[in-house]
Amino acid sequence: MSAHCFSTLSLKPELTDNLTTLGYDQMTPIQAQSLPVILEGKDIIAQAKTGSGKTAAFGLGLLQNLDVKRFRIQAMVLCPTRELADQVAIEIRKLARGIHNIKVLTLCGGTPMGPQIGSLEHGAHIIVGTPGRILDHLDKGRINLDEMNTFVLDEADKMLEMGFQDSIDAIIEAAPVERQSLLFSATFPEQINWIAGKLLRNPVNVKVESEQSDSTIEQQFFLVQDKEQRKEALHLLLMQHKPESCVVFCNTKQATFDVTDYLAARGFSVAVLNGDLEQKERDQTLIRFANKSISILVATDVAARGLDIDKLDAVINYELAHDADTHVHRIGRTGRAGEQGLACSLYVNRDSSKLVDIEDYQKITISESDLPDADVLNAEVYGPQMATLRIDGGKKQKVRPGDILGALTGKDGIPGSDVGKINVTDYCAYVAVKKVSAGFALKKLENGKLKGRNFRVWRIR
Repeated sequence: MSAHCFSTLSLKPELTDNLTTLGYDQMTPIQAQSLPVILEGKDIIAQAKTGSGKTAAFGLGLLQNLDVKRFRIQAMVLCPTRELADQVAIEIRKLARGIHNIKVLTLCGGTPMGPQIGSLEHGAHIIVGTPGRILDHLDKGRINLDEMNTFVLDEADKMLEMGFQDSIDAIIEAAPVERQSLLFSATFPEQINWIAGKLLRNPVNVKVESEQSDSTIEQQFFLVQDKEQRKEALHLLLMQHKPESCVVFCNTKQATFDVTDYLAARGFSVAVLNGDLEQKERDQTLIRFANKSISILVATDVAARGLDIDKLDAVINYELAHDADTHVHRIGRTGRAGEQGLACSLYVNRDSSKLVDIEDYQKITISESDLPDADVLNAEVYGPQMATLRIDGGKKQKVRPGDILGALTGKDGIPGSDVGKINVTDYCAYVAVKKVSAGFALKKLENGKLKGRNFRVWRIR
C-alpha cells in the first residue's frame, strides 16, 4: 500500500468509505504533506494553488473534528470570492456524504441577506463565506462561534489584496482561542506574516512546488516601447497563435476595460473580468469562457481567482505581474495536466528588476523574443466554434442537464457531438452548442418542452 493512499490516514470510517466511493485513492502532494499534520490537530501555514487538492485537505480535517450531533457552528472557511466559496462548499458536501444530517451554509456578499438570516436561524455545522458578509452577520449577533474548533483561511493572499485585512482581524478576535487554524495561500506577501502571527500557534509550514513542470509551458517575453505598441503586440500574438481559450492578465481594472474595447473593436470574441462586474454578469461570463463560446478573457489577478478552466491554450501577460510568485501563478493556468501551454509576457525597459526576480524565482534565463510579422493581420479574425443558449429555468424548476440534452438531441434533433457544456444554476441554465447548429438548437428548445413546460430561450451574444 502506498504511503500516499488516503486509507493510511486515521480518518473516521464514514469519511474513508466515502472517499473510496468517490474514487479518491492517492493523495495529491499538498494532501500528503498537510493531512497527517492537520489530523494531529496542529496549525498549518501552507503554500498551495487552486487545483492542488487543498480543499479536500482542509475539508477532511474539519469533518474529522466535527460532532454532527452537536448542531452548532464547529468550522468556518473564509474565501476571497463567492465563486471560490461555492466551490469549497460543494467539495465539503461531497466529502461529507457519508455523514447524515450535516449542514454546510454559504454566506457571501452579492447575494440577498434575507435567506441567509433565515438559514442561520435554523443553525449549521460548517459555514463557508467571504469575510465582509461573515463579519456582518457576526456584528448583528446572528453567528455564534463559541463551539468553533476549526478555522480555515483559503487563498489568504487574495483576501488581503482585496482589502479584507480588517474584517479578517475582527473575525479572528471573535473566534475561540482554543481552536485549530489552517492558512492556505498561493503567494506570501508581507501581510501574511501579520495574519499568521495573530491566527496560528506553532504552525507547521507546508509548501508544494508548482505541479506543472515548467517544460510543458513555453514562455516568451516581448519588449514593447509604449501603450500603443503594447496593444499592437497583443493583437499580433493573438493572430499568430489563435488560442481557443486565452486569459490576458492586466494589473488594473482600467487596463482590462481598455484592452477589451481594443480587441472587441478588431472583431475578437472577448469579455472582461474584474471587480466591477455584477455577480450575475460575472457568473455568465465565466460559464461562456469555460464552455468555449468566448475566446479571450481580459482579467485582473483578483478577478481570476477561483478560475478553473480546463485546457487553457495560452496566457498573455499584457503587463508583468507585480511579483514573481504571481507571475508563476498566472502562467500555471496554461499547460495543465501535461498539455503544452503558451505564456507570452509583454514588458517595458523599466521592468528589468521584475525580469530578474522571475529569472531567480524560476531559475531560467529570459531572452527577448521577436514579435510576429505584421502579415499575420491579413488573415480573418478567428472566433469560437461554440455559442451559448440561455434557458429561463433552472434547479428551482427541476431542470436537469439530462433534460436539456434530451430536448436537443431527441427526434430530429442535433447530434450529441454538437452539444458542449451544460450549466444549470438555481433559476436558469446555459448550454453550449456548435455555432453551425445554434439556430436550429434555439428553435428546438423554444418549440419543445422541458419538464412539461415551455421556457424562454435566447442566444447570448
